[in-house]
Amino acid sequence: MTETAEKRPVIFGEHDADTIRQIETCLRHGGEHAVLCADGHKGYAQPIGGVVAYKDKISISGVGFDIACGNLAIRTDATEAEVRPHIERIMDDVVEQISFGIGRKNPTPIDHELFDDEAWKIPLLAKLKKLAHDQLGTVGGGNHYVDIFADENGIIWVGVHFGSRGLGFKTATHFLEAAGGKEGMDVPPTVVPVRDPLAQDYLAAMKLAGRYAYAGREYVARHVVRNILRARIVEEVHNHHNFAWQEEHNGEKYWVVRKGATPAFPGQKGFVGGSMGDDAVILEGVDSPEARRALFSTVHGAGRVMSRTAARGRYERVGKKRIRQPGLIRRDEMLAWLEKKGVVLRGGDVDEAPQAYRRLSDVLAAHAGTVRVLHVLRPLGVAMAGPDIADPYKD
Repeated sequence: MTETAEKRPVIFGEHDADTIRQIETCLRHGGEHAVLCADGHKGYAQPIGGVVAYKDKISISGVGFDIACGNLAIRTDATEAEVRPHIERIMDDVVEQISFGIGRKNPTPIDHELFDDEAWKIPLLAKLKKLAHDQLGTVGGGNHYVDIFADENGIIWVGVHFGSRGLGFKTATHFLEAAGGKEGMDVPPTVVPVRDPLAQDYLAAMKLAGRYAYAGREYVARHVVRNILRARIVEEVHNHHNFAWQEEHNGEKYWVVRKGATPAFPGQKGFVGGSMGDDAVILEGVDSPEARRALFSTVHGAGRVMSRTAARGRYERVGKKRIRQPGLIRRDEMLAWLEKKGVVLRGGDVDEAPQAYRRLSDVLAAHAGTVRVLHVLRPLGVAMAGPDIADPYKD
């Protein structure tokens, strides 16, 4: 048995065999160290919740199709007593003023300094620049959201979750094809030496997509705080969770690829959402032996226990008609769950229902000793793309 084959991932929580097999495959194909967080489940080539450290290599499939997807939470000076009586109108304003869904454009184009970045000279990115400009400040579909929360002290937070939109998706698709990546989940990761010109272009494009995602989340969350809640910004907590960073661990430098995993270095704050309508948290990394074994990484959410298809059902052709076969979760069950929790929903579908996810408190318990929870955020309002919007992202 080779040295690479003998390496084992550090695993938090309970996982099915297929998810564990995915992270082990990443180790066998160039990974030096790997971590599987407690919210993990199968993804394309690298599991969601998976962290893989490479020496002088970058995993394009590890970062994935939604480059720089991440979370931003803003603590405001508003209180639950001020906001709760108006939450229905507030959520109406959110979905009216923020564009949700696939291929949507921002009706208010944003001029941003990121459009002066040298990376736009890369031929692929030059072709995508107009699309990126049109979509900056839109949220997209799938599990991407804009939420209004109250913390344990009754202080209002605004939380958003989305990534680099069509720019990231088309960038990832291009570089995966150029690197000869294979389609599917049960395939080896697409790993390229960082000195390869293709990898250099990819890293420049990835970093640009990161700037783009940060700018989009800042625009949306700040707009909700300032123009809908009419509140002030007190604090911002912002992280990518689909990205690669060059980091030092145990005295050596690695390219650390996190797919659906939040960086949590000592003192670094992160915003981690639960499922639709479930509690979220603001947490902080700590220094401990377990945290170092985790490559200072933690969960990015609650983690799915049911596929979108299983939750929502699938369409089957019967004669000339496409008929949707029932899934495992009914919309009335989902709405009853949210009503009981006092959550106002705009959009969303059963594939994002709380019943399709783990509980965030459970996955965080599996990471005890690596992070500390600073605030628990209770949702008042949730806005997502509607049930007629499919999610094109493969992560």
